[in-house]
Amino acid sequence: MKEKILTVLKHIPFNKYVLTLLLAAVWMVFFDENDVLTRLKYDKKIHDLKSEITFYEKEIEVSRAKTLELQSNDKNLEKFAREQYLMKKSNEDIFIIDK
Repeated sequence: MKEKILTVLKHIPFNKYVLTLLLAAVWMVFFDENDVLTRLKYDKKIHDLKSEITFYEKEIEVSRAKTLELQSNDKNLEKFAREQYLMKKSNEDIFIIDK
């Protein structure tokens, strides 16, 4: 096995240009500011942030629909106030039942 590797290495011309190119490639892959591992980490972070953006855009649409519904009808506004904030009229009593 070692002999095969040595014969392959003997046929590759190791001049200063190949050595420089090899060292530059190793430097760029492992030691540079924008190395492969950092690049993969940034790509994952970008993907996560894009998924967060889509999630929050959907939430914004749901909130806009609820706001429009509350602004358009007084009965919906009263129902929302009673359910979410436990508001009541002056002559009413509220009983909260937990399920």
